[in-house]
Amino acid sequence: MTRGDYAPAQVLFGGDWSPEQWDPATWDEDLALMRRAKVNTVTLGVFSWSALEPTEGAFVTDWLDEILERITAAGIGFFLATPTASPPPWFTRAHPDALPVRPDGTRLTHGSRDTYAISAPAYREASRRIARRLAERYGDHPGLRGWHLHNEYGTLDHGPHAERAFQAWLARRYGTIDALNRAWTTAFWSQGYADFAEITPPRATQYLPNPAQAIDFRRFSSDEMLAAMVEQREEIRSVGSTAPVTTNFMLPTWNHLEQWSWADEQDVVSLDHYLDTVGPDAEAHVAYGSDLARSWSGGPWVLMEQNARGIRVDGRTVAKGADRMIRHCLGYIARGSQSSLFFQWRQSAGGSEQWHGALVPHAGGDTRGFAAVERLGGILERLAPVTALPADGPLVRSEVGILWHADAWWALETPDLPSSHLSYSAEVRATHRSFWRAGIPVDFVRPLADLSAHRLLVLAAQYPLSDAQVTWLEEFVEGGGELVVTYLSGLADEHLRIATGGYPGRLRELLGVRGEELLPLPAGERITLSDGSEAEGWTELLETTDAEVLAAYTHGELASLPAITRARRGAGRVTYVSAGWTQEARDQRLSALAAELGISPTLPGAAERGLEAVRRRSAGADHLFLLHHGAAPVTVRADGQDLLSGDSATGGLRLEPGESAVLGLAPDAPITLLED
Repeated sequence: MTRGDYAPAQVLFGGDWSPEQWDPATWDEDLALMRRAKVNTVTLGVFSWSALEPTEGAFVTDWLDEILERITAAGIGFFLATPTASPPPWFTRAHPDALPVRPDGTRLTHGSRDTYAISAPAYREASRRIARRLAERYGDHPGLRGWHLHNEYGTLDHGPHAERAFQAWLARRYGTIDALNRAWTTAFWSQGYADFAEITPPRATQYLPNPAQAIDFRRFSSDEMLAAMVEQREEIRSVGSTAPVTTNFMLPTWNHLEQWSWADEQDVVSLDHYLDTVGPDAEAHVAYGSDLARSWSGGPWVLMEQNARGIRVDGRTVAKGADRMIRHCLGYIARGSQSSLFFQWRQSAGGSEQWHGALVPHAGGDTRGFAAVERLGGILERLAPVTALPADGPLVRSEVGILWHADAWWALETPDLPSSHLSYSAEVRATHRSFWRAGIPVDFVRPLADLSAHRLLVLAAQYPLSDAQVTWLEEFVEGGGELVVTYLSGLADEHLRIATGGYPGRLRELLGVRGEELLPLPAGERITLSDGSEAEGWTELLETTDAEVLAAYTHGELASLPAITRARRGAGRVTYVSAGWTQEARDQRLSALAAELGISPTLPGAAERGLEAVRRRSAGADHLFLLHHGAAPVTVRADGQDLLSGDSATGGLRLEPGESAVLGLAPDAPITLLED
């Protein structure tokens, strides 16, 4: 299949099921509960290596054979995982060198998950072997919905296996040691290398490491993990299995993968998404994760994991509530997910994650929590028409793009920047949040991608930029695009070498400005700009060359100097924001700019009343998802029918706070928010 074409006949509903943790009587109970809840999909085998291969080379699959017979009889399909995220004890005893090593030299021991060194030959061979064995036995099973390779790749290793692989990766990347020395500026602190064999992964050292070495190690680690995944995929393909292949991305407060290159090697992108706030921003976080996954996948994607019960914040698990859980599930589907899958099906009685939420809680099926699961299953069953893909064009039309690349994330994690309180993910997420609050759909954009569908592009803290990327941005603006560049963008090249002559050196000519000093603000300090907006965290001593000033600083030695500027280039414009916008200032500025450009919300007036409206395109129809997070009833009128209630919206469909609707509409049919 072609990436972007994943179209099951129904919304996939269920989650990770670990029958190896339970006895056959519990299997029977689980299947009965699955039928009650209308579950149609489970994920099997994620952490089952020791059950499938209890000793090296001795495979035991009778229990999995029986499970597949049972779920097939129940009409339930499955994702089958390769269990390589959690090697069994026999493996680490036989191959202690395949355990990961931390930067301080500590070799980790067995006793948890992810205890592997990704470059260790023994680990790679064992992973290929079990992937092939599973594919030989189950690769043509009619219930197989896809291969779930590994689980949440992201373990970094700084040991001897990684050292050798890193050296080989660098030799391929740079060709000669002289080219590496130039790129890494190794003349500083007498770090010049005579041979690639002298280079190690970044390890604990006396003081600051080389930032170019640090970011190249992150790139290498992503590529090395990707190579391991591709090896498993090729083993599966070599025995004739054509089922779609995916691996579940994880995006918490850390990121060890370059997602665009990974997406290229999968049939469909999948995501594990766990919320990190209990306030209204949780809904924005659902949209953020969904828009990222849809953008990486280039279309439909799979929500592989979420928490059915709660949101983990500050060491506490705060309950979601049934209505909120359902709205979140619909929010993912609105933005392209073909599934609503969870970790996990039954809450574990023991083990490390025994308190992780699940569809079946410890108290069992006769509970308030499981009643909500049954309710969700009925809702998702009615959404089958949504999964059919449009004949052409995107699932969600958007004229706004936000540039995303892991290089910028990793660059801002290098030490000794002007401020240690810098976060790429926070800047990007704040930018996305502004558009979500305005009800404006957003895509994330790959560097050098076709931008013809996007009228507005935002660079948020895109610290490193290559020559090709700078040219790409210049061509976008000169061709009529609107570009917004925030502070921390374009300061360095891809090797993290600062572009001298004035900040931000890579974009100085495009922006029409020249910065002399970067001036982080003290913690907690806010300043007011001349347009009344507030800033925090960051300021710059800036002058314009040929840009106009939209707002000036009003404080201290920066008073009356440029803070926000705009330059015209060809048929387009570029705005530079040198100050650290507060969220409120960002919201106001970006929504005003969108309005100036004629970029409208999906449903004008809805976001202000707490109503999230997302229009997902399907085969021959649009589906308008309405998720009411607000406090007062709202009424929407459209020539269509609610798939959830069966009610017509022609005369107006009223939604109470907490309620949701999914309207089936003719393509591009008008919609109106009525005053109550």
